[in-house]
Amino acid sequence: MDRLSEHSRRRRRELGLTQAELAELAGVSERFVRLVEGGKTTVRLDKLLAMFDVLGLRLGVELKVT
Repeated sequence: MDRLSEHSRRRRRELGLTQAELAELAGVSERFVRLVEGGKTTVRLDKLLAMFDVLGLRLGVELKVT
């Protein structure tokens, strides 16, 4: 989750948004934004995707090669 928190925080700052503004635009709580940016390891995917949509970020899945 550290990479998610770093990317989301960096992008929010690039866009000049406060945590409160991002939360309002994404339809999530400011607390949720703080938790994501703080590296919380368990969050609701639908809320995370809504937040990333506002930030112009995309969450992807990669095949794990063993």
